[in-house]
Amino acid sequence: MYRLHSVWVRMDQPSLGVPSRDVLLVSAIITVSLSVTIVLCGICQWCQRKLGKRYKNSLETVGTPDSSRGRSEKKTIKLPSGGKMVNTAPMPGQTQHDESDRKTEPRSSVSDLVNSLTSEMLMLSPGSEDDEGHDSSSRENLGRIQFSVGYNFQESTLTVKIMKAQELPAKDFSGTSDPFVKIYLLPDKKNKLETKVKRKNLNPHWNETFLFEGFPYEKVVQRVLYLQVLDYDRFSRNDPIGEVSIPLNKLDLTQMQTFWKELKPCSDGSGSRGELLLSLCYNPSGNSIVVNIIKARNLKAMDIGGTSDPYVKVWLMYKDKRVEKKKTVVMKRCLNPVFNESFIFDIPTEKLRETTIIITVMDKDRLSRNDVIGKIYLSWKSGPGEVKHWKDMIAHPRQAVAQWHQLKA
Repeated sequence: MYRLHSVWVRMDQPSLGVPSRDVLLVSAIITVSLSVTIVLCGICQWCQRKLGKRYKNSLETVGTPDSSRGRSEKKTIKLPSGGKMVNTAPMPGQTQHDESDRKTEPRSSVSDLVNSLTSEMLMLSPGSEDDEGHDSSSRENLGRIQFSVGYNFQESTLTVKIMKAQELPAKDFSGTSDPFVKIYLLPDKKNKLETKVKRKNLNPHWNETFLFEGFPYEKVVQRVLYLQVLDYDRFSRNDPIGEVSIPLNKLDLTQMQTFWKELKPCSDGSGSRGELLLSLCYNPSGNSIVVNIIKARNLKAMDIGGTSDPYVKVWLMYKDKRVEKKKTVVMKRCLNPVFNESFIFDIPTEKLRETTIIITVMDKDRLSRNDVIGKIYLSWKSGPGEVKHWKDMIAHPRQAVAQWHQLKA
């Protein structure tokens, strides 16, 4: 509010047409006051925009022995075209044309925090993805595989050599995997060849060569080379890790070519089970780890109605033995549940390297056995993302480190 001062002009004095000094002074004061008000309003709006962006950002930031599994060193399968597939030992005279083994570091960003987080100090893992990069965060690192392909025109033979894989995710309770590779020439799914199983190895070397003999070139270029990496399980179904497919008509088969390919989630849907946001807090003086199950998103629907009744089980493992189990409440008919439940596990420091925390998202079912939606293995020996979260927890004691994880089969 500005007070306007009235100016009284003596009527007995003749007006000369020139404003008095008082009138000029009042006009100047009013002009300056209005100018200052306009400037202040502009600055205030600018500050609000800046502070609004800053507040919004603060919310967003808040090897091993081989196992042949009973398979012989060589195997032959008759193909519909009259050819045959042979698995041979590594060719001694064949040289490997390896590409550079440079690993591309994942782009770092800050994970999105939920609005309902407690006032507990929460530090985000530098390598976790944010919500704005949801598409990139859902692309979990499944590792990569190296192989070579070539065709011998004189012998009408297609040669496929499976060399090695790197940074495979852990699928077993022990924080490792037992990988092997299945080889198909699609659309033929009946005939397949398999490599040997590499026990407890996330960076296996196979160096196995497979020959598709008597296979005319005009039929070869109509096929798609399909490689599927799986984790061997003796007592249950093998767990798919990832896959690679490449049409042979897009390759120069006149000579052996070597490729590095990133593994993609298997097309049977095993890779789309959803994600879970959780935090880990390590207290070295108290010899304990606090696991906070925060929320999940895009969970796989397990019920007929196109939804699920999810809850989370947390197992503490030591040297492949189950020590303690805890679980959250069941969230009815929800594919994006918010849990915000914390569990404390007593873990002596000397046992930390042999400890694994297994987190399983389940679908509650009244009439039948509960279904497993997906799992996460946290330890020193898990997949790259899990190991990073574990190391960040150790490097920042007494601070909760949060990270999104892709659920695995």
